[in-house]
Amino acid sequence: MTDTLAGMAATAQSVAEVCAAARSAARGLARLSTNTKNAALLAMADALESRTDEILEANARDMEAGREAELPSGLLDRLELTEKRLADIAGDVRAIAGLPDPVGETVEGWRLPNGLDIRRVRVPLGVVAVVYEARPNVTIDCSALCLKSGNAIVLRGSSAAAHSNSVLAAVAASAVADAGVPDGAISIVAGGDRDELRQIATQDGVVDLIIPRGGEGLKAALKEHATVPVMYAAAGNCHVFVDSSANLDDAAAITINAKVQRPSVCNAAETLLVHADVAAEFVPRVLGELREKGVELRVDGRTRSVAGDLADSLADATEEDWETEYHALILAVKVVDTADEAIEHVNRYGSGHSEAIVTGSTESAREFTDAVDAACVYVNASTRFTDGAVFGMGAEIGNSTQKLHARGPIALRELTTYKFVIEGSGQVRE
Repeated sequence: MTDTLAGMAATAQSVAEVCAAARSAARGLARLSTNTKNAALLAMADALESRTDEILEANARDMEAGREAELPSGLLDRLELTEKRLADIAGDVRAIAGLPDPVGETVEGWRLPNGLDIRRVRVPLGVVAVVYEARPNVTIDCSALCLKSGNAIVLRGSSAAAHSNSVLAAVAASAVADAGVPDGAISIVAGGDRDELRQIATQDGVVDLIIPRGGEGLKAALKEHATVPVMYAAAGNCHVFVDSSANLDDAAAITINAKVQRPSVCNAAETLLVHADVAAEFVPRVLGELREKGVELRVDGRTRSVAGDLADSLADATEEDWETEYHALILAVKVVDTADEAIEHVNRYGSGHSEAIVTGSTESAREFTDAVDAACVYVNASTRFTDGAVFGMGAEIGNSTQKLHARGPIALRELTTYKFVIEGSGQVRE
């Protein structure tokens, strides 16, 4: 049986059986040496490259089905694998292999007056389940991060990427098993069945954490059923605020990059806020450049009033537009009177993902970074940089907008917890 067929056959197991096998594998994974984990990751990267044709063939089947189903362009973009994207994924796996191993790291330590030595030490979470939509790269990114951090992973992708995910998981699982990783360390369930999601979400004592990557529907489904802890890799309704002191060349470049460079991803900007003091100069310029890039613009009345020749071609922004993550070449635009008004808008409508200010004022930058409630806050840079790989973390499972137990890119250290190790010399408590 080929690895691909073996991966598909594995889905015939019940969810409980898959999770139980992962729990068994997690015990061995927690004790693996760094050298063994790194060797397994390098084997995984090599296998991805040597089996590129097989992986792309499976992905082509998903892409064909997606076009027939008339999936949105943003979803198709996230679904598609190319030789370059696959090479980049393999490169991320190698980068993870090159990072320090968080397992066993001493976070802090101290000695009590009675001579007891106390250390807080990083340890794996155990079994991590990742539930995600049509993003086959997640299959590998998450598997690599979990392996390096000593965790077993249960993958549950969407039916839209079923062929891609099955092949990728099989390639990864086979490669790491040959390198000495316990069977069951990387496993996948079929995807597409909501009852599977319910079963994974209720594996108390077996699954230690669920991380969903998807829209509000997935989030709501987990909230309805989950008895296992959930860390949401949430949606990104991101903003760029152009302050009154901004360098307008920088502001235009940052706005266009944040919206246009890859509009289907969660760190793309969805709303542009412009200070009234620079609106008359900046708005016509940036709207013209955005329009040339194919961006549909939805604006408030004050933006329209300074939009010049473009005014009559602009759509009116509604309350829904301020709340929407478009995943498309659509941008909402609003003029504000103060930085405080921009901050209030961001905190009201933003999802807590990534927010940016373009400013020449240290005071305004500090006010924005202090007051905006988001995982990542940028000064004079595009929101598109929010990414575990870009941050030097190797890759990410997603970007957490929660405050417990991790916030921002979920990478190696975010996939660990800790234990206290206390060493004595016969002390007893009186």
